[in-house]
Amino acid sequence: MKLNTDIQERVVVFTEDLPWRDSPMAGVQRRMLERDGEEVARATSIVRYAPNSYFLAHTHGGGEEFLVLDGVFSDEQGDYQPGTYIRNPVNSSHTPHSKDGCTIFVKLWQMEPEDKQRVLISTTQAKWLPGEVPGLQVMPLHRYQTEQVTLMKLAVGTILPRNEHNGGEEIFVLEGVLKDKHLVHPKGTWLRNPPGYVHTLSSDEDCLIYRKIGHLI
Repeated sequence: MKLNTDIQERVVVFTEDLPWRDSPMAGVQRRMLERDGEEVARATSIVRYAPNSYFLAHTHGGGEEFLVLDGVFSDEQGDYQPGTYIRNPVNSSHTPHSKDGCTIFVKLWQMEPEDKQRVLISTTQAKWLPGEVPGLQVMPLHRYQTEQVTLMKLAVGTILPRNEHNGGEEIFVLEGVLKDKHLVHPKGTWLRNPPGYVHTLSSDEDCLIYRKIGHLI
């Protein structure tokens, strides 16, 4: 399968409009945002686990990055509440499951082999830092070479400086509404901006986003 694989193209997806597609495991469904391959693939998805559903033990040959959106996601290493951010490095393995059901935003096969750090952050407890402009708070989640992953909280009326990301940019709106030029992106919108894309972000209401830059090289 090839879905939104050209990183030179800008992609905007309102994930709530996408159908849920069954995975090979009963009770686990996906909304596919980008995918290059079949069951083992470079992919970005929203994944939903029904109560008492699970995946068989497997290895992530290209690494795995995810953020728990709701419910509790579990594996052998623990139970992860909403807001938990995890990076499992290349060739890590686990048996994921959920007792009561959960939804996660997940990225597969998008890590450098040399990036061996496992990351586990409870974003509901980690400290927010002041951003570059009034009304902006940031929470750095990970950085490796040119790649940077951050949560950003925009207060009402916040306007970010015009910016250009030579290594591309990816945004997932977690709460509120984000404005980009003349477009409005509500909660659940996923954006991928190609290298060199220039824009100005703002919000007319409190807004929380996941943002990754520098990885589309």
